[in-house]
Amino acid sequence: MGNYWWYVTVLLRNGESGPEENEEILYSAAEISGSMGTEVQELPNGVRMRIYYRSDEDIALWRGRLLDALAPWPDVRVEDMGKIENQQWAARSEDAFPPLRVGRRVAVMAPWHKGKEPEGVTPIYINPGSAFGTGYHESTRIALELFERYLDGGGEAGDVIDVGAGSGILAIAALKLGAASARARDTDPAVMEEIGRNLTQNGIDPSLATLETGNLLSGVSGSFGVIFANILLDPLLEMLPSARGVLAPGGIVIFSGMTESERETFMSALADTGLVISDELTKGEWWGVAARNPAR
Repeated sequence: MGNYWWYVTVLLRNGESGPEENEEILYSAAEISGSMGTEVQELPNGVRMRIYYRSDEDIALWRGRLLDALAPWPDVRVEDMGKIENQQWAARSEDAFPPLRVGRRVAVMAPWHKGKEPEGVTPIYINPGSAFGTGYHESTRIALELFERYLDGGGEAGDVIDVGAGSGILAIAALKLGAASARARDTDPAVMEEIGRNLTQNGIDPSLATLETGNLLSGVSGSFGVIFANILLDPLLEMLPSARGVLAPGGIVIFSGMTESERETFMSALADTGLVISDELTKGEWWGVAARNPAR
């Protein structure tokens, strides 16, 4: 086993079951799936649990086992998954989130590091909280770098939609790099307040950003120059058939949040959409791809 662990973060909202019963459900699923430890966050309307696994197996195996264990409870939402270094698991200080260069154009920074911006880059201030997409995760960095490559190749962002927005980092980055407008869309209404705070931290004009609750691209109309989708394989496969319908001719959709072992499955499904693969990127165990809508 390496000097890191995998983790999967899940959320179960209070419904007919109360917080104590929901905790027991998540603990039980963690144990059945082979977890080596958990951390629990009690929310006003639910329970969030980060579940840790050994790194001697692929994260896709652990996620699959966890989803099997959670099958009787379809309301449980997988929010995030990734890798955490041994020393970082116990780290709870501001030093655990130093400024991070992403590509050539961007530096992701916690708000307390304002004033320490690397020279010549656009700072994106994100509070490292519970929402997926702090910028320190490889899948978020993949999405940002694929977007940078698109801009470097002469692409224009235009109007952007960020599906599964989490912290709102991709929408914020797009706006700071010249997008005309951005929609940040997530199934979890609880993240909207956090996105709003991150917009304020970055000095974004509120009129340029629309925050909305919704499932993937369901009910979305319009014509977007860029679609971001940094989520997980299953919801990405679900949204694939509807992506081209709201993508402007010549526009690009950036899919991230998948492991490299899931590449073949996703590429096979992508081939049936009429979108044209323009770029792909791997970081560690994580993989993402950019695809264009052919100009009509």
